[in-house]
Amino acid sequence: MSSRVETSTPPHTPHPIGPYNHIAKVGQFITIGGTAGFDPASGELAGPDVSTQTRQILTSFAVMLASVGSDLEHIVHCNVFLKDMGDFDEMNRAYSEQLGNHRPARTVIGVAELPKPGVLLTMNVTAVTSDVF
Repeated sequence: MSSRVETSTPPHTPHPIGPYNHIAKVGQFITIGGTAGFDPASGELAGPDVSTQTRQILTSFAVMLASVGSDLEHIVHCNVFLKDMGDFDEMNRAYSEQLGNHRPARTVIGVAELPKPGVLLTMNVTAVTSDVF
């Protein structure tokens, strides 16, 4: 039996800056593409610092995951693309505050540039629906 790929960008999340949706879901498997710390209400960055942007990204992920039957506790892996490795500790603090005791696998990659001015990091995640475990 094959499942089709469902894609979506739910309301109250940042609008993609290109020809894509944020979420792709096949059965119980979910991926969310690169997301920056934009406040969906204003369309502006949530703040000028990595901590505020990290919190906004994870808040957006929570909304996105809820729209496809999941939540932050069901993230399996997270990639973090960080412009300045000097922000690593501050990003980690905000990340830990948002995820609590959940510690999914994670990769942090230093990047030279990101598509929008002022963006200090982007993240993407792989998750499963909440009925998996």
